[in-house]
Amino acid sequence: MKKTLLAVAATAMLASGAAYSADYKLTVPHVSNLDSYNHQSLLVFKNFVESRSNGAIEVDIYPSGQLCGTAKECIAGVQAGMFDYFQTTIPELANFWQPVGAFDLPYMLPNDRVAECVYDNEEFIGDVRGELLKKAPNVRLMMVSNSGGWRNIATTKKQVKTPDDVKGLKLRTVPARIQQELVKELGGSPTPIAWPEVYTALSTGVVDGTKNGIVDIVQNKFHESLDYIILDGHAYMGGAWVFNDMKFKSMPDELKAVLIDGVAAQNQYLRAYPKHKEFEAYEEFRKAKGTIYNPSAEERAEFQKVAGPVKDYFLSTAGKEGEQWLQRFENEIKTCEAKIDAEYKVQFK
Repeated sequence: MKKTLLAVAATAMLASGAAYSADYKLTVPHVSNLDSYNHQSLLVFKNFVESRSNGAIEVDIYPSGQLCGTAKECIAGVQAGMFDYFQTTIPELANFWQPVGAFDLPYMLPNDRVAECVYDNEEFIGDVRGELLKKAPNVRLMMVSNSGGWRNIATTKKQVKTPDDVKGLKLRTVPARIQQELVKELGGSPTPIAWPEVYTALSTGVVDGTKNGIVDIVQNKFHESLDYIILDGHAYMGGAWVFNDMKFKSMPDELKAVLIDGVAAQNQYLRAYPKHKEFEAYEEFRKAKGTIYNPSAEERAEFQKVAGPVKDYFLSTAGKEGEQWLQRFENEIKTCEAKIDAEYKVQFK
């Protein structure tokens, strides 16, 4: 990490350490603002672990990029032991361990129920955790939650209804190849931009649009620049929360359990938030004269068809291991779909 990052982090930690009395102090940075669901979820986490541990664990939250400005910097801080807990994305994790990028391939997960079922399988997540630790030592995956709903294509000057409408557009993506390849296949120009810089990029015309969920768009005032959105739902916005592995393993089992339960409580909040806030966000988008387009089944199928080569790209770059993990992911999806279908049949009686 940059020396400046380390200096700022150390200064903040020393300043807060004066009143430190807990057995374990957790330093938790994030790059969004105080009103964000990430910050609010961390308040749930903080309240849970501090109260359930009887003060043995103290959680210090640093919002708005105070300690690190990008996911790369923040994860590096977790690895180095400067930070303890951080929210990143599946695409960001793929920069460390490429096979996990299979989980971010477009149009794989059909809905929230299936996505939550897949990511609630602790055996599956445990195997992912083990592989990630091999490639990114000290970065322990705690959960994959939701980080704002589903990614849709939102644009500033042109309504997208078909894949052809994306041609020539510069779209902001996360700095990850899968999402960039999707934009390329649709005929657009992918432009990776760090989260804190997206508002400026949209308002100054650096990009013609972005791929985000409606809650994120409205919460961060992107709708001041965006005029159109198509609800293609090409990606589930899986929020991957990682923890400093050495810190976790240093705790006694009773506090590890408190920590795990606190993560579960936070997960409940994160999954409920976009469902609760989406209606309000869409209404706010419409009030700002924004146009929302819900594609037909035929139009969705066309997007899926055009995006097909993204899977081929992944398989060509991720090797045999990537192919195995894609198959594992597809099997998990099928298992969850069958489970939910069986539940339907019980309810239909």
